[in-house]
Amino acid sequence: MSNTIEFCEVEKRYGERTVVDRLTFHVRTGECFGLLGPNGAGKTTTLKMLLGIAEPDAGTIALCGKAIPAHARLARQRTGVVPQFDNLDPDFTVSENLLVFGRYFGLSTSKARAMVPGLLEFARLEHKADARVSELSGGMKRRLTLARSLINDPDVLIMDEPTTGLDPQARHLIWERLRSLLARGKTLLLTTHFMEEAERLCDRLCIIDEGRKIAEGAPDELIESEIGCEVIEVYGASPAALRDELTPLAARTEISGETLFCYVNDAGPINARLEGRPGLRYLHRPANLEDVFLRLTGREMQD
Repeated sequence: MSNTIEFCEVEKRYGERTVVDRLTFHVRTGECFGLLGPNGAGKTTTLKMLLGIAEPDAGTIALCGKAIPAHARLARQRTGVVPQFDNLDPDFTVSENLLVFGRYFGLSTSKARAMVPGLLEFARLEHKADARVSELSGGMKRRLTLARSLINDPDVLIMDEPTTGLDPQARHLIWERLRSLLARGKTLLLTTHFMEEAERLCDRLCIIDEGRKIAEGAPDELIESEIGCEVIEVYGASPAALRDELTPLAARTEISGETLFCYVNDAGPINARLEGRPGLRYLHRPANLEDVFLRLTGREMQD
């Protein structure tokens, strides 16, 4: 399987600060690849370098077989971009936003017009074709931004937090639309803070922190290798005191805020100890990607 994106030992510095530190990963053609990390981890800078907007200080980058930044313009002709924040033109209607964007890729007016009905159907905005952007909900604007990124029928779609700020219904609709793109053979690269989104969509992912790769693999593989057991979340009591009591019964325990996390191979003893206690709530669940993320990057807030 060929690679649509290749990053090799890439570095980016701003003054004395290293934002991306010898980062290496590749994205296979036709897969969905996630780039995860806390705020300030270097995700957006990585995307900027991939698109040729920022120049790396070291390393090599290739997009759609083209060296970046030397041939970034050629590579971007085959690329769709969904930015972190919608930058739709408020003076145009929904259809006009698509038509104008088509000109950036050199599409003729007739070809761009031919693309619009299919893109409106894709975004479920057929009934809003003549509406101004100001009349759209947040979810509609995000779907229009996604549809706009497809005006040039790109081979690869690069998305920076595509569902941030959306309600659950809008988020699930965009997930369904993204899966349909994968079924059509498109390659997707996304950054996200939603671990459920990454777990649902991504074939593989890379977790970075302070610009360095700290883990890479398929979501289920990372959950098994980094956690490898079940989780009991306990709320409603002093987590420190409860930790002293439950640590002997768990493989590992962690505290985050007012919640105690118990990682267990056998949940029975802890469930039996907690059952019936007044004012105490607990949840027994399988490990998930959020557990992996928090274990690798820390449970404390990062500024």
